[in-house]
Amino acid sequence: MAHYAFLNENNIVTEVIVGKDEDDLETLPEGFASWEEWYQDFRKQTCKRTSYNTLGNIHLENGTPFRGNYAGIGFIYDATNDVFVSPKPYNSWVLNETTWLWEAPVNLPADNDTVPYEWNEDTQSWDIAT
Repeated sequence: MAHYAFLNENNIVTEVIVGKDEDDLETLPEGFASWEEWYQDFRKQTCKRTSYNTLGNIHLENGTPFRGNYAGIGFIYDATNDVFVSPKPYNSWVLNETTWLWEAPVNLPADNDTVPYEWNEDTQSWDIAT
């Protein structure tokens, strides 16, 4: 079982489906190199495989999932880096180009495992959640 993301003309994910496993080449229709290519042709919409962690036998050294993140509706596909990135949560947050996750400009307080915090964009700080 594999997952595939369909993109609109702005490289924004519009749908994610469960599809054929990329290793299942026996049933792949003739003329196609991959199921990703077949789904793209069938739907006439850009299609990119998405995965929680690996592609076949390719394991990423830093533990980042294949193509950065598992794609979700509204995620952006960055074709230059071949990764999916979630929508930016706040204007001040910065994309970590190793993990492909957004990070606040200020670290969470050390007690965040016992105290719930929420980001305050106006003050650029973490507030105790109410």
